[in-house]
Amino acid sequence: MAHTEFSIPIVTDNDIVSARQQARELAKNSGFSSSELAVIATAISELARNIVSYAKNGTVSISLIEEKGKSGIQIVAQDQGPGIQDLHLAMQEGYSTSNSLGLGLPGVQRLMDSFEINSVIGKGTTIIVRKWVFS
Repeated sequence: MAHTEFSIPIVTDNDIVSARQQARELAKNSGFSSSELAVIATAISELARNIVSYAKNGTVSISLIEEKGKSGIQIVAQDQGPGIQDLHLAMQEGYSTSNSLGLGLPGVQRLMDSFEINSVIGKGTTIIVRKWVFS
């Protein structure tokens, strides 16, 4: 049977590419459409890029899930970085601490079907997102 769960250490840009590729393959074999695959890859890119940019290292774990007759994919981005100083501000469209467009976390929240974030100053951040297969 194929792997239905894996975890990728995120330290460099190459790790971001690897996480995207592995998640796309897993999602493709689970019935996601090509447009949904692009959404999933975009979300992983944003989450993993935040790890590299702000925490320096962490992990992205990807797993297939089933709940109430639905199947989907769950992505958990976790780091032990500095944490997010102002979570409310970080979730606002257009806000950025890195002179980017500020679409990262709000964009991921918009793209995915569920979004949870827990960040503790000095301890790190965990973000859990899910996307369901719609046939």
